Amino acid sequence: MGYELFDFDREYLQQVIGTDEAGRGPASGGVFAAAVAFIAHNKELEKELYKLNDSKKLSRKNREELYDVIKSNTLNKVVCVEVSEIEKFNILNSSLKAMKLACEAVISQLNNNEFITLVDGNKLIKNYSYPQKYIIKGDSKSASIAAASILAKVERDWYMDKLDMEYPQYNWHQNAGYLTKQHIDAIRKFGITKYHRRSFLKNILGEDKQLSLFK
Repeated sequence: MGYELFDFDREYLQQVIGTDEAGRGPASGGVFAAAVAFIAHNKELEKELYKLNDSKKLSRKNREELYDVIKSNTLNKVVCVEVSEIEKFNILNSSLKAMKLACEAVISQLNNNEFITLVDGNKLIKNYSYPQKYIIKGDSKSASIAAASILAKVERDWYMDKLDMEYPQYNWHQNAGYLTKQHIDAIRKFGITKYHRRSFLKNILGEDKQLSLFK
């Protein structure tokens, strides 16, 4: 799979920066975005990354193995926008902000002025001063976007593991903040934390006015 993704990027005949996010859907935790630029790569690196694909199609073990290779062989940046900003600006704007910051950090390290940013999804980054193109399902087409999806997903998983240690009753280590039945039951029993996105929980919170912020 990885070889085809590198072929996709090569078609642009210029430096590609890929960006993707992780954590738009969960009801707790921040949203992460990563940007990745492969600067110098060869067949050996492509062979190491032959499993490269949309992070959602890989096991956690495979993502973490690829993470180390990607980090060591690219210019990259991962950015988290926390719950307070998600609640203030909404999840779409927060995701695009994280992408913008990650991409600009990678661009600041480039020695090449000829580049294009490939954005996973169907939206362009707002207030972004550089050439960009959105790629629907880009994390299964572009090596750079797939690599960004892996960095964002792995770092968000680690972040949720830390939050799980603080509030183990929500089982964030396993559900990553998504509203599984167990997570919903825990919210009804214990209330919500500062890491919950209240705007994602209107239906649940509306059921019981006693579900206030967990102290």
